[in-house]
Amino acid sequence: MPTLRQRIQAQTEDAKLPHIDYFCATLSPYVYLAGTRLEAVAAKYGATVTYKPLDVVALFGRTGGTPPAERHPSRNEYRAQELLRQSKKVGLTFNLKPAFWPTNGAPAAYAIIAAQSAGGGDVGALVHRICACVWAEEKDIADDAVIRECLSETGFDPDLADKGLMAGAETYANNLEEAVTRGVFGTPFYITDTDQRFWGQDRIEDLDAHLAGNL
Repeated sequence: MPTLRQRIQAQTEDAKLPHIDYFCATLSPYVYLAGTRLEAVAAKYGATVTYKPLDVVALFGRTGGTPPAERHPSRNEYRAQELLRQSKKVGLTFNLKPAFWPTNGAPAAYAIIAAQSAGGGDVGALVHRICACVWAEEKDIADDAVIRECLSETGFDPDLADKGLMAGAETYANNLEEAVTRGVFGTPFYITDTDQRFWGQDRIEDLDAHLAGNL
């Protein structure tokens, strides 16, 4: 049994562990391309992660961004090229024109919120699994059966798809307000407990370097 001094030392060490707030969107191709690399970085440094799903299109409107459908063709052409390049770079199958995009991403977001609250599974894997359904598997994440499948495959009770919907909707809305307040303007967006902000799946290496004390 650890001594009092050892317990205090352990508590002190735990208190120093970093934390990351992860603002994500179930329909974002860039959240999909992030894979589970954030979770690997967090595990490397013993960091905890809080997942904060939100409506990224609403976020664009609140922070000066433009949804893809409203962007100039030249921007969308570049986006298409870049998505395919990045998917090859990270080794993920990617469908540039998925059958079920856009769709209603809110129910899947509610499931992520419920799963994080319930525990017992892998939230990071759940986020990635849901995004993979959109961008690689031609599945509609607004479909209850798809959401239940994602929950089950990542270690959660599939019935979470039907539980806490009101609480999920409230948290989902609150996440958007928090994002606007904290300077988030896109997804994926990572904020450390020292308010260092990293936007994009291509900044996970920078987050890693920051947690290592090198950036």
